[in-house]
Amino acid sequence: MTEQAQPRGGSGNGPAVPQTRTARHRRIVEILNRGPVRSQSQLAKLLADDGLSVTQATLSRDLDELGAVKIRNASGELIYAVPSEGGYRTPRAPLGESAKEERMARLAGELLISAEASANLVVLRTPPGAAQFLASAIDQAEVHDILGTIAGDDTLLLISRAPDGGQSLADHLLRLAQRDE
Repeated sequence: MTEQAQPRGGSGNGPAVPQTRTARHRRIVEILNRGPVRSQSQLAKLLADDGLSVTQATLSRDLDELGAVKIRNASGELIYAVPSEGGYRTPRAPLGESAKEERMARLAGELLISAEASANLVVLRTPPGAAQFLASAIDQAEVHDILGTIAGDDTLLLISRAPDGGQSLADHLLRLAQRDE
């Protein structure tokens, strides 16, 4: 059975998603990190809601390739989890929104050197080697005002959804970085 998928996007429903194995893996990780998923059938339905139709065999293979396992969450339920980014190889239950925002704030405080805005763009500077780590925390926090992040070695580019939202976004990140001082 071939896998069919309709790309999201075009009508404002979100970005277009290529129908590749890599894109499917990324979406599975996003879903598992967003909230509890108790079964493969539940995961298949969530993927289908995003326009990704997969067979049970493909989904099982994807979960194995991603290193997904079932763990008990704080409520005692068995849920799927994947090893997280940042060096944690042991799968963990998804972080709540406040924990993701707290992680972003903590890392901004530790790593952010400067923030400069122009129109809807923000350039963040970090110590060498830290930009991708901070970008990952920002991406995982799913800040609605941020359309996307691009990270190099010591520089991040954030793109604001608002045409003139760069300065307010830069100010917000600087406040997060300074709140623990």
